[in-house]
Amino acid sequence: MDQAKDAGCTGTDGEVAAWISAATERITAYTQQYFEPTVAVVVADVAPDGTALLPRRVRSVTSVTPVVAGDDTPSLPSSAYRVTSSDVLGGVDAVHLRWGGYDDLIAGAESYNGGWRGLFDRWGAEQARIEGEFGYATVPVLVAQACALLAAHIQAAAAPSDADSTAAPGLDVDDEGNNVRIENTADEETTPVAPSASTGSTQVDALLVGYLNRASLIGGI
Repeated sequence: MDQAKDAGCTGTDGEVAAWISAATERITAYTQQYFEPTVAVVVADVAPDGTALLPRRVRSVTSVTPVVAGDDTPSLPSSAYRVTSSDVLGGVDAVHLRWGGYDDLIAGAESYNGGWRGLFDRWGAEQARIEGEFGYATVPVLVAQACALLAAHIQAAAAPSDADSTAAPGLDVDDEGNNVRIENTADEETTPVAPSASTGSTQVDALLVGYLNRASLIGGI
């Protein structure tokens, strides 16, 4: 909040929070990253070796479910996969299905049926639905600075031409004249954010270039 005010964003704490929320949404659309721990769902391709690369930094995984059309497939037990994260030096964000593993207590995943690999093959599953927590443990300093600058940029672009008018924190406008709801609601749910080629500020774009994630999301959020 203080960074946003230092960058030129003005108003009450609630109004500044609203502009920061609008800036955060643009940054999410531009970078396709979560910079705060966020519960989300992605659908990823499963490679022949059982690796499902994740398009965002993963912190933890709560369920992995084979994607099978028209079937309520049960989630796999945690013994059927392991998770790696780029949060660890040299790591990659991925779920690794244990192709050599099996569970004789689960129908279709028994050792004599080929274990987890055989189960996926018989289902014809080529993707996995992965639910968990994604994002950075803490917001990088450069990203926080970019968010503050963008909040001030959006507020300045949305300022009314009449100097006597007062811009409300819920103003439906962006710097290109498009309608965009700017609100600050604590109960707001996470929703998918479509990719964007720019935040609307070339200066902010330049600050965020090192955080771009252009791996396409196959599904989910």
